[in-house]
Amino acid sequence: MATATQKAHTDPIRQFSIFLANKAGRLLELIRILQSRHVHVVALTILDTTDSAIVRMVVDDPDQARAIFHEQAVAHTESTVVAVELGAATELPKVLSSLLEAEINILTTFAFLVRPEARPALCLNLDDNELGAQVLARGGFKLLGQGDISR
Repeated sequence: MATATQKAHTDPIRQFSIFLANKAGRLLELIRILQSRHVHVVALTILDTTDSAIVRMVVDDPDQARAIFHEQAVAHTESTVVAVELGAATELPKVLSSLLEAEINILTTFAFLVRPEARPALCLNLDDNELGAQVLARGGFKLLGQGDISR
């Protein structure tokens, strides 16, 4: 388990929170710009409000995505998330129980769109990502690093 925990610390997965105008086609435009530069979205969730949307995404090349966001003047923030692979979708209660027992709150979560070998995986933004990663690794879960999702 030490390898998974160590990998999570040395190879963190970056999440971008992007602020977009709530208008038709804006997300598609952004995704096309990323893909034109060979950056692929591997996890995505959207929080919709009246005037704007917050798009949270994980990509396979965060350095290139960051450069694109700066070039295109896309308002965004960047943070680290914990990514955990599930042996099966039925393991979700065990993940949640492990975090609850350690009194770690989940701030946001969303699933990966694509994963090697088609295993389900979750992005978790926790109130204490470091401790959450340790708890999940001790619980026998495989933690993912950026190298696990990059092309």
